[in-house]
Amino acid sequence: MTEILLGQVISFAGDPMTEGPGAARHITRGAVVVAHGRIVALGDAETLRAAHPEARVHDYGSALISAGFIDAHVHYPQTAIIASWGKRLIDWLNAYTFPEEMRFDDPVHAGEIAARYFDLALDHGTTTMCSYCTVHPESVDAYFSAAQVRGMRALGGKTCMDRNAPEGLRDSAQSAYDDSKRLLERWHQIDRLSYVITPRFSPTSTPEQLDALGALWAEHPACLMQTHLSEQVDEIAWVKSLFPAARDYLDTYEAFGLLGENGLYGHAIHLEPREVDRLTEVGAALVHCPTSNTFIGSGLFDMHGLAGRLRVGLATDTGGGSSFSMLRTMAAAYEVAQLRHHPLHPAQLWWLATGASAQALKIGDKVGNIAPGMEADLVVIDLASTPAIAQRVAHAGSFWEALFPTIMMGDDRAVAGVWVGGRKLR
Repeated sequence: MTEILLGQVISFAGDPMTEGPGAARHITRGAVVVAHGRIVALGDAETLRAAHPEARVHDYGSALISAGFIDAHVHYPQTAIIASWGKRLIDWLNAYTFPEEMRFDDPVHAGEIAARYFDLALDHGTTTMCSYCTVHPESVDAYFSAAQVRGMRALGGKTCMDRNAPEGLRDSAQSAYDDSKRLLERWHQIDRLSYVITPRFSPTSTPEQLDALGALWAEHPACLMQTHLSEQVDEIAWVKSLFPAARDYLDTYEAFGLLGENGLYGHAIHLEPREVDRLTEVGAALVHCPTSNTFIGSGLFDMHGLAGRLRVGLATDTGGGSSFSMLRTMAAAYEVAQLRHHPLHPAQLWWLATGASAQALKIGDKVGNIAPGMEADLVVIDLASTPAIAQRVAHAGSFWEALFPTIMMGDDRAVAGVWVGGRKLR
């Protein structure tokens, strides 16, 4: 059946990070037509209703219809430990992350957490995510199975670690290669799923393992590869002690074939000039995780200096990040940019959580925007979801003034509807 969603509509004709807010398109009384899981048309509400008289109508009033949020870097196995108190990165891993991830050799536990994670993400309007799983293949099967049941576009992979982790979380260079290859062949491009080659970060992989994963990526260059880069200064010092011959942190990946256009490098806060130049030369993508960077005390991402040179996505970094909400993540990105003295416009923030993240994940031709032919992953946002937000919106002089309070103060109460693959899930 053809469906028509009525409300305000936001879409993008270009990249607001480089072209400015004028790249965004807003229709006050608009419509999105959906059929067979895809967007058929968008435009004026009355015009499209007249053109599709047989369609089932979903009138969301003055709520905002947008492409679904895309979370470009999460750790779904950390769902249960989100908002754990008082640790920096290395201590966080040892105190919270590794003990929790040890439990994911149990398929039942992995399945329960995967289901919980996806339901929480959908409650917050996130329709696509890219996740690190654990070292256990069972965790990957649970993740993709849960996404598949919900019809979601999801990306992820087995986390690989063969040193500086507890025994129950270490694999080997050979098993990392073998398990990753087997999982890739099982899940990659099945339904709406994509496998991502996933070394956690160079401190937890030996040179032999990094080399093996570089070889796997060379065999499957169309796949994405995700890892962490330059998150904290003490982490960088640790990397230097483990790889004394490396020119910098990025070189610990580059030397083993783990630098490329399909590479996703999370955090990337404390980059050296050579690293920025090399990332730019190969066309790699960075992922900004602002709630995590402030919660764990990592630093302030240089959006102004990097977004014009590289693809940059936005992410919650669940559970080092302190929220499942991409609205809260947009707010944190605004705050970080303010501290960097380069404020972000609401159009840029919204783009980061939708189209920019899709482009970082190389799926910008499928999701992340409302345009004919795109997959119908949509979120409907109530722009007056709480009394505090509503009273501010009542005095707004423009659409952007009306949207910004929801970016800064909104949460799951603002999510009035979620559509995945043309099906209404919330």
